[in-house]
Amino acid sequence: MAPGTDGRLLVITPPGRRTLDAMLDSSEIRFLPFDARRVAYEVRGTGPALIAPAWWVSHLELDWQSRGVRRFWEGVLQNHTLIRYDRLGVGMSDRDVRASDLTLDGEVAVLRALIDELELDRVSLLGGSSGSCTAVAFAATYPQRVERLVLYGSYPDGRELTAPGVGDAIVGAVRAHWGLGSRVLSNIFLGSADDAEHDRFARLQRESATAETAAALLELVYRLDVRRYLPHVRQPTLVVHRRDDRAVPYRLGREVAASIPGAKFLPLQGNSHFPWHGDVDSVTRACRQALAPEEPSVAVREPDAVALSAREREILSCVARGLGDREIAEQLVLSPHTVHRHVANIRRKLGSASRTAAVAEAGRLGLL
Repeated sequence: MAPGTDGRLLVITPPGRRTLDAMLDSSEIRFLPFDARRVAYEVRGTGPALIAPAWWVSHLELDWQSRGVRRFWEGVLQNHTLIRYDRLGVGMSDRDVRASDLTLDGEVAVLRALIDELELDRVSLLGGSSGSCTAVAFAATYPQRVERLVLYGSYPDGRELTAPGVGDAIVGAVRAHWGLGSRVLSNIFLGSADDAEHDRFARLQRESATAETAAALLELVYRLDVRRYLPHVRQPTLVVHRRDDRAVPYRLGREVAASIPGAKFLPLQGNSHFPWHGDVDSVTRACRQALAPEEPSVAVREPDAVALSAREREILSCVARGLGDREIAEQLVLSPHTVHRHVANIRRKLGSASRTAAVAEAGRLGLL
């Protein structure tokens, strides 16, 4: 155990020692080793994996204390496993920020490392605000690893977020006086929220990051540019945007949708940039519908209809015991890549979307 940021104890399990399936019933915060530092992440729910690339600043523990945050994510994660993380420099991740982190490539590298650590073949991504840029770049670069894409409050080029000079002024206010700067940002992000909510969010920002880190990350937000990636996104994509969003103009969300082949655009009413403020339910419904997998045809499969090789049965037995690819590789003296390929073949033969489902189907068919 280790002390949390407020002195409470957090249960910490060494990364890579448990499979994703074994983590679904808990929401303990865990840590991903990355470039000699640690990225904090959490897993909630059950079902296909849904990852939310990190927003500007966040705090996995403190975020969840907000009623709106809980309402939004609990609504979205129905039938999904939600995976969120604090980017390096903020929240519960290590606070050391390097120049290499403050790039789109750095953002994509963290997301890929997390997906690899959890041994996920394919995931859906829900990219909000600056996290939408990470989602777009990852989906275009690694199309085989992304199932579906939902973008909220998205934009193609950070330089278009504000008029010339305004972004510099906001960054300067944050860097010079974090108390004043956090309130300025609260007014931009939350729109017509009440004073108490503005106070809570301003305080959350200051607890999630230092003034210098917040300013550096805000500069990153203003220079992210994914225009060259948008035409290469091929996954089913929904772009959701509030008409009066004060942080990211509505026209930018429309431009994102128009630049992604086959993307659907859903405009909603409201002026809050965050989906957990204002009409939370309308955003939740839109995300949930977009993430709903197509209903597969149901076929009755008899035991002799599934032919697993001796090696596949051996690996399936290990999967049923909760072992991950690396652990199976060590036990059977194989490479992790070979194990990963066998597991994918087993899931395909059993018509199962996850390792857990494959084990359950194998048990039903008497293959274990």
